Amino acid sequence: MNPSLKREKLILNVSFVGSILFLLAEVFVAILTDSTAVFMDCVYDIADLIMIGPFLVLIPLLYKPVTEKRPYGFSQIESLFIMFKSGILIGVTCFLIFSSIKLIIAGGNEVDASVIALFELSVSFTCVIMYFVLNKLSKKYTSPSVKAELYIWKLDALSTLGVGVAFLIKILLDKTNFSFIGPYVDPGIAIVLAVLLLKEPIGLFVESVKNLVLFAPNGETSAKIREICEKHMNEYNCYINFLDIIKTGRKIWVEIYFVIEKDLISIEKLKCLHKEILDDLSFEFDSLYVELIPDVSLVKPDNLVKMKGARRPDKINYIVKKD
Repeated sequence: MNPSLKREKLILNVSFVGSILFLLAEVFVAILTDSTAVFMDCVYDIADLIMIGPFLVLIPLLYKPVTEKRPYGFSQIESLFIMFKSGILIGVTCFLIFSSIKLIIAGGNEVDASVIALFELSVSFTCVIMYFVLNKLSKKYTSPSVKAELYIWKLDALSTLGVGVAFLIKILLDKTNFSFIGPYVDPGIAIVLAVLLLKEPIGLFVESVKNLVLFAPNGETSAKIREICEKHMNEYNCYINFLDIIKTGRKIWVEIYFVIEKDLISIEKLKCLHKEILDDLSFEFDSLYVELIPDVSLVKPDNLVKMKGARRPDKINYIVKKD
């Protein structure tokens, strides 16, 4: 079995088992206390668990080589999967916000704050342990799915800590003249948590849509790839005419259309150039494909400078150089 595949399956399996145990504990406490905040955690974790199971089946497909029939392999299925998962999380979160608002309008929800505070603080401590365990396992290999799991455990640790502290404050408020606020603490915390949780799935949804329509990655990633490619190309007296970068799922395709100062370049030099670029980029990115494509048109060096700042580089006049 591929070592990276084995490592990723191990990480996700550990996360899956941990999530099930936490979910069972949360369901028990939610029923015991009738807390909206704890119930929100339950629903969110259920949505996440439902998606981890099928993804464990999908993982081996992501390591299959590309073919003529599937030029991008199964990478876009990963993007589609993440988009579907984040869409479900967005829908669940919005529903919980709406339900909590209705509960506040109805007069709030009185719960046993001491039980919830103790439970949430215990969960937060355990989530921190799980995060460090998974983080250590992912040192040798990481992927979008592994990063997503790490983010969820970190988010769970912070959110449960916040809920625990909030209910500790409620206990103190119940002993003051502000005890009337008590019934609104539980649904209020649920709304705050839901709003904070929305940021990540929205970001994942937008990124997945971009990956599905084969947009280039973000500006920082593209700039880094261009910098590395140009450094090696210049050493071989080659110049980039056009850099085509596509990101879908965890994989990045880099197609370098280039020109040379002379009409000929040896295949051996192209092999060396390709290896140097691929090795250098592999230190920065995972699951990378690089292709070198000689451009049929040569271009003046001054036009290359113009192309970098042009909104429509295809409108730059290409002029064949003569030796």
